[in-house]
Amino acid sequence: MKRQASIMIAVLVAASYPLAAQLVASHSTPVSNGDLGAMTSVPTAGKPVVRVNGSVLTDHDLAREMLIIFPYAKQHNGGVPKAMEEDIRKGAMRMIEFEELVYQNAVRRGMTVPPARMAKAQSEFRKQFNSPDQYRAFLKEECQGSTQILRAKIRRSLLIEQLLKADVEDKSVVPVLEAKAYFTKNPDQFRIPESYSIQTISILPPANATPAQLKEARKRADDAIKQAKATKDYESFGVLAEKISEDDWRVMMGDRKAVDITKLPPEVTKVLQGMQLGQVSDLIAVGQAFTIVRLNAHTPAGMQKFDAVKDSLRKQLQKNKTEQLRAELDKKLRKTAKIEEL
Repeated sequence: MKRQASIMIAVLVAASYPLAAQLVASHSTPVSNGDLGAMTSVPTAGKPVVRVNGSVLTDHDLAREMLIIFPYAKQHNGGVPKAMEEDIRKGAMRMIEFEELVYQNAVRRGMTVPPARMAKAQSEFRKQFNSPDQYRAFLKEECQGSTQILRAKIRRSLLIEQLLKADVEDKSVVPVLEAKAYFTKNPDQFRIPESYSIQTISILPPANATPAQLKEARKRADDAIKQAKATKDYESFGVLAEKISEDDWRVMMGDRKAVDITKLPPEVTKVLQGMQLGQVSDLIAVGQAFTIVRLNAHTPAGMQKFDAVKDSLRKQLQKNKTEQLRAELDKKLRKTAKIEEL
């Protein structure tokens, strides 16, 4: 129980800090009196789960990464649902292996952490703890009480961050001209389908309704259309929808927002095409159901403007580039690595 609690303390700390999975990694961390000189290994904290080029990562590291992948663990009594556990564990294992390979590559390339950056990271890391006692407990559990070991772990995190910035983040930037070229070459992705913004009131007889039930549904529909026609605006129609409609949109004032014309029943589309904005339709039969629509807006088919999608497009293209470059880096580093799951 005590061991499980110590792991969860570290996991909860990691969840509150963007780089905590690397910052508090419990692998065999190189430490020295200087930044990267005369390095020796310190004992690992936790049970070994994988060895990457001779460097051991533990179940502490794996648990922290699993929490990052599945941040809802606290809603599941601190664990991962059984049906998801294997996939999450595999993903977490691959990630901690990747981070260790990145760290080792940064060391081989002679990357260093400026003293000012190191001091700032140490200060930020210390601030995540709610009290000095919590900090000391973490230091004892994960670093044998040594601030030197903690410093080495923080340096490891910063080197990972530094290499990924140089090899992935900086190379993933998408200039406006590149986004514009993509926009021009892929017009189908930016077409706006014709749509209608509507509110609905629906009367739905039960499945396999009897003649008597269908008659009752028609009676409710006739009463509904009288009340709907008496409404004067969006709000009054919406209040009525919440009161008498039987479809799922009643809780949203019957508002279905903009609906692609291809997703509307033909009976409804035909009526909408002859309506004015703000108008309430007559009763529309759709199969055995009845619906009433209020037309709030009509958007003809067209093309989005580049200026309107520029920012979101650049963000998506950058995300795609980032994922591609990370995958390529992972493949490259694994090609010559020796990875042994324990």
